[in-house]
Amino acid sequence: MDYRPILFITGILLLTLAFSMIFPMLVDLHMGYEDWKVFFVCIIFTSFFGGTLLLTNQGVDFDLSIRQAFMITASTWINIALFSTLPFWFSELDLSFTDAFFESMSAITTTGATIFTDIEHSPPGLLLWRAILQWLGGIGIIVMAVSILPFLKVGGMQLFRTESSENEKAMPRATKLAGSIGIAYLLISIACAICYMLSGFSPFEAITHAMTTIATGGFSTWDTSFAHHQNIWPDITAIVFMTLGGLPFALYAKAMYGNVRALYEDSQVRFFCGIITISAIVMTIYLILNMTIPFGEALRLASFNVVSIITGTGYTNGDYNAWGGFAVSLLFFLMVIGGCAGSASCGIKIFRIQILLATAGAQFKQLLHPHGVFIPHYNGRSIPEGVAGAVASFLFLYALTFVVMVVLLSFIGLDFITAMSGAATTLSNVGPGLGDTIGPTGTFAPLPDMAKWVFCVGMLLGRLELFTLLIIFTPAFWKK
Repeated sequence: MDYRPILFITGILLLTLAFSMIFPMLVDLHMGYEDWKVFFVCIIFTSFFGGTLLLTNQGVDFDLSIRQAFMITASTWINIALFSTLPFWFSELDLSFTDAFFESMSAITTTGATIFTDIEHSPPGLLLWRAILQWLGGIGIIVMAVSILPFLKVGGMQLFRTESSENEKAMPRATKLAGSIGIAYLLISIACAICYMLSGFSPFEAITHAMTTIATGGFSTWDTSFAHHQNIWPDITAIVFMTLGGLPFALYAKAMYGNVRALYEDSQVRFFCGIITISAIVMTIYLILNMTIPFGEALRLASFNVVSIITGTGYTNGDYNAWGGFAVSLLFFLMVIGGCAGSASCGIKIFRIQILLATAGAQFKQLLHPHGVFIPHYNGRSIPEGVAGAVASFLFLYALTFVVMVVLLSFIGLDFITAMSGAATTLSNVGPGLGDTIGPTGTFAPLPDMAKWVFCVGMLLGRLELFTLLIIFTPAFWKK
């Protein structure tokens, strides 16, 4: 395998990462925090490695093979997580390497699980750095979902291959699409920040929360997340933009070129919005009847937490652990489902649920009419051969990985609720779990280091759609 394209791209991304460190450095310098020196050293260190990789691997052929594409995807995310760890590790918070890497991996995978226990008194540069990492991770996974995963046919993502993905024009088309998505991502982020400021946030709070909202990451600048304030307008802003972050960004790119109808005609979008609407209504009724919460407050709490969990953002504006078994069960179910393919969100993804239902429906018809021919459809088109099998394989591997994680975490010493919800929330890149320790009012800080490393692996597996990372560890991958 020719590793030069992999090293070249890694160099570009490390230089981008180094450039991003300038902003938290300037914030700490302006506000008088000594951590600006840490960011300055990290910028030099990261730039040196990124520049070295870039300069020593110029002029490479980017006609990538399947193996190179898998290696680029896995290695770049791991390397970015490692170099992103440095500001956390050497900061005045005096974190262990395990805790620093956990925070970095959680940020770049937009998971939102944290080991920070006193967020409001942490250096503002670090808080901005967490937000920047989630923002970069969000656009990274979107671009990967529309340009790389369909080409690699990971978990049924070949369903989203463009018509030109088989010929020599694929790279220019993919580059143009990625550019349009980047513009849409930036514009929506700016709009979100403006809305947060209009709702009462300071400029710093608005910018950091806008980054983590659009990326569906969920890092906040407050220990109690959105329960910190009693104003309804920030909650409404978050609900709107978390939902936008959970929709396919390729459709926003189409809308920019005049095809607005594509956004609301897409079956994945309609299915996703339908789940949110039904779940919010059911949760509202439940909170009114069982928790005696007034209608307006129940609607706000239900809508906010349903959208936050299904998109994998992980913001909270209350302790849903105290809402009873039904509320916890519903949110756990939504945590696993996730958002749309091609979005910044997480989980199994809506389109896989749709394909599973369509395939099961066709199978039921086949059982009733053995001599009939029934073809499952998705988004008005017949599902191509191999997609249903790829989706079934993904779901099986997802369930198997979840079980293995729960067993390992239980062996390490975690109680069942913490192990089960922790495995689900990290594998689905959501953030908060269930129970007193890692629930909406807790953090992952008290957990053993070994458990944190298991969670780090789970976060990376979930963000890279399982197959993209696991295939590297198979003997067949390394055979000629």
